Amino acid sequence: MANDLENIDTAIEASKKVVVSREKEIGESAEYPRGPVGLDIGTSHVVMAQNKGKQIQTVKQLNAFFTIPYSKFTKKILLENDISFYEKDDLFYILGFSAENFARMFNADTRRTMEQGLLSARENEGITVLKSIINTLIKGSPNRNEIICFSVPGAPLDNLNSVVYHESIIKMYLTSLGYKPSSINEGLATVMSELANDNFTGIGISMGGGMCNVCLSYLSVPIITYSIQKGGDYIDTLVGLSVGENATTIKSIKENEFTLATPPKNRVETALEIYYIELVHTLLQSLENTLRKTDKIPKISTSIPIALSGGTVLPNGFKELFEKTMQEVDLPVNISTVRIADDPLNTTAKGAMVMALSEEI
Repeated sequence: MANDLENIDTAIEASKKVVVSREKEIGESAEYPRGPVGLDIGTSHVVMAQNKGKQIQTVKQLNAFFTIPYSKFTKKILLENDISFYEKDDLFYILGFSAENFARMFNADTRRTMEQGLLSARENEGITVLKSIINTLIKGSPNRNEIICFSVPGAPLDNLNSVVYHESIIKMYLTSLGYKPSSINEGLATVMSELANDNFTGIGISMGGGMCNVCLSYLSVPIITYSIQKGGDYIDTLVGLSVGENATTIKSIKENEFTLATPPKNRVETALEIYYIELVHTLLQSLENTLRKTDKIPKISTSIPIALSGGTVLPNGFKELFEKTMQEVDLPVNISTVRIADDPLNTTAKGAMVMALSEEI
């Protein structure tokens, strides 16, 4: 019993730590993490989190690649500029943030190892590329004993796609690197990161590139988990098709210029607003339907919070859009507040690290 209480206290303290985050720099070596590791395997990014003193430090790499033809001269240039890549079948596979730079130069889209939150069935080299991207963040565990907790999506609603294959491939690879891997639902990771002061009770929603993951948690126990296979990539693709731009361009506009707090100023912003509204409505409608169909909801005497994370929640005005759309549905639980995570892009990795830390103890 004392050990259980210690685990809870440790998780609470870790979840309150400040996150110091940065992007993976070109030419920077991967790390040998010390202590438990959290790993967010997202459609858009792979994020590694470590517990370092009074802070949680995260390093982020873009989960994307871009292919260019092989030549000895090109290889020399790539090596001289510390570009992450590997070669196969007369092609260079440019990895991570470098891939996005190449895509912009060629006015094309990057390719993804994952689609709608799961390993892409359309990319024959997707698994190999994902492993290579993970390798840019972490090296094999030197003592073959470090705990690593990685994120997995919830089972998609109304879809035959299985999470089992996706989870098993990642677990096998992390084991081969010498780690002791375990998985955490992405929505639960949001709860572990953001709802310590609420006894890890509430609804965690991670709105990433490929999916929106939902978890209703009671005292850190995941009662209901699921996902819808729409997210930031869905918005980018549909907006691009609507206005005649590629998805990479739309993604850049969405991340650097777009706001939901003021009326749209052009066709692209109008389309972005339309698809944001549609996505939030679809998400909340799925939450109402799922909660009403289940008999698993615990009897909670107080209202519970909703914590939102992921890159899709970043535009100013998103919280207000979410709260406004909540008025259009009738959830069978009382909601006290809607909160945006302190660090939405790194919430999942932080929650996974908190879980890994509690497992180590």
